[in-house]
Amino acid sequence: MNKKIKIKLAVDILMTGALLFLMPYELIGRMAHEWIGTGMLLLFLLHHFLNRRWTGSLLKGKYSPVRILQTALVFLALLSILGSIVSGILLSRYVFAFLKWNGAASLARTLHMACAYWGFVWMSLHLGTHWGMVTGMAAKGFQTEIVGGISPGGKWTARAVGAVIAGYGAYAFVKREIGSYLLMRIQFVFFDYEEPVFFFILDYMAVMGLFVFLGHYLSKGLKKAGAVKK
Repeated sequence: MNKKIKIKLAVDILMTGALLFLMPYELIGRMAHEWIGTGMLLLFLLHHFLNRRWTGSLLKGKYSPVRILQTALVFLALLSILGSIVSGILLSRYVFAFLKWNGAASLARTLHMACAYWGFVWMSLHLGTHWGMVTGMAAKGFQTEIVGGISPGGKWTARAVGAVIAGYGAYAFVKREIGSYLLMRIQFVFFDYEEPVFFFILDYMAVMGLFVFLGHYLSKGLKKAGAVKK
């Protein structure tokens, strides 16, 4: 694995970690939330710089169903991130407090919450559509490739673990009322201040796993459907 791919993988891992730690807003404190958000912004810019060749190829080549899905998810995630950035700056009391924005706090808070939760979904699905590539890069990076490939039993074990994580993720999705936040039926996130942050993040990791699972198998299904048509 060359240096550039290692940097890309490291940036993606850091972005995933930052995304998870941004969700327990009240549990980690406002200042920490703002600094992690600022770090996420810098990682986002670096991610797009490292993948600028993909951006330059948007108008080139044919669009298969999988490419359409991946491109749509990128643009949806981009809109969500931009919305989070703008609303976060408007609400900032620490990192961007020097800008001294006045008014529009209520609208900015609603926008920030909607963009944060939808961005979480879009980025998780996006990760899922590239999951095969991510795991392949990680295997090479950590030198865990097995001579002759992974056995069928190993593949089925990995699929079973993925299904279990996705199943618990579906439970956590309901338990944490994430659907209500996405649809803005509840406009303030409930936090149990006696709950350790670890368990909150663990549940959100499982929810992320659910959408990664869905994105992965949706892209695989689209690839198979395209192959059958040919």
